[in-house]
Amino acid sequence: MLGQEYVERCSVQAPIISIRRKQIAQQIAIFAIRSLYAELVLYPKPGLVSLRDNGSHTDMDAACFMRSLFSLRHYFKDIALAGAAGAEFYILKNLGIAAEQRMLKATRGINTHRGAIFALGMLSAAAGYCLSRGDVLTTATLRQVLISQWGQALLVHSCTEDVQYLSHGLQAAKLYSASGAREEAALGFPSIFELALPRLQQSLREDRSLYLAQIDCFFTLMAHISDTNLYHRGGEAGIAYARNAAQKFMGQGGTTNPQWLRKVEKCHQEFIARRLSPGGAADMLAATCFVHLCLEEFSAPRIHE
Repeated sequence: MLGQEYVERCSVQAPIISIRRKQIAQQIAIFAIRSLYAELVLYPKPGLVSLRDNGSHTDMDAACFMRSLFSLRHYFKDIALAGAAGAEFYILKNLGIAAEQRMLKATRGINTHRGAIFALGMLSAAAGYCLSRGDVLTTATLRQVLISQWGQALLVHSCTEDVQYLSHGLQAAKLYSASGAREEAALGFPSIFELALPRLQQSLREDRSLYLAQIDCFFTLMAHISDTNLYHRGGEAGIAYARNAAQKFMGQGGTTNPQWLRKVEKCHQEFIARRLSPGGAADMLAATCFVHLCLEEFSAPRIHE
């Protein structure tokens, strides 16, 4: 059964329960889109598209990203509903494939959000699952649901794809034996919950603005994760360069450094010159922002439906 058909069947069979689930799913979808928009408008992000410029890309711009975002507005609601219904992984996968097809149609074949469709989709499903059962949404419950409900299927899925049909990022992951988004998801997204989210929360506790916290969060991710987009564009030398640049920036205090903006803008131009684009870090930043928003909104227990 296709993913959309599954969501519609569940709504028909449980109309009373689905009213509350739809409300929760709609809020989850709003947070997902808001988080992707926050990533887009954040500037400077070395090598990446923003409202200011196209970074290292000649085939996409902010308008292309906005068309992509608009095409995904129903996807996150649908996958949150599927997660709430305890759908098997193949249902979530079908919803993601359909969302990717709509994205490519909206962008005229440009891959703007393939990684985000996967990462935020899985997190939306996990949030829907937790909240539909009246659980308090915490980092622990989100991770546990990802691992217990879909972890094994994700691991199998990541090992059985034919490389000729993989995206550039996934091909790079295979070539360089790098951990991709699927392995991350199967482990409960350690880069989000153990690295990026604590960095974001720490900056906010220090009374930093959300904007500054997001910059530091992005560089923290770039300094540590195996970004398959960087592998694809620059190989091992490219990812080493990006990691060193990010580690140097954070080692100098990140955005607490009075010269931080000048340093990041210079880094941005250097990435453009090398055609480097840390799209994986961008996806994980958006996912981190999404988790942060969900934790703020859904921090109190809810009645079991």
